[in-house]
Amino acid sequence: MNIQPLLDALNRQKNAARALADDLRAQNHGLQTRLREAETHLEHLAITRKTVTGLADRLPAVVRALPEHPDYPRILAAFNHATGPLRAKDVCESLGHELLPKNVEGTRAKLKRLVKLGILTEADTGNSARKQ
Repeated sequence: MNIQPLLDALNRQKNAARALADDLRAQNHGLQTRLREAETHLEHLAITRKTVTGLADRLPAVVRALPEHPDYPRILAAFNHATGPLRAKDVCESLGHELLPKNVEGTRAKLKRLVKLGILTEADTGNSARKQ
């Protein structure tokens, strides 16, 4: 019986398996390198976060400029005296405006602008409160 063809077939399979193993080792090395780089980047981000949060109390407070309209300081004064969130109608009353739709809508627009500026927060739909 001639076993040479069988040995040749085994050698071809051995060579293919060796080539696959070499290829997988190379991929593994590349992935390990990328993993080390990603872990180093995460460490740097953690250090940066720690540094920034450590310096946050040393930064000057941001003074938010109010839009130029005499109602804005009065609106903020109403929120300073309030014990909870206010609706546009409540603010209108505190400003001494008549509860006409145009006044309520104008006040609502001013409240939304103060929310967008980050001075007020919208507690829930239609209710605004002073940001802490």
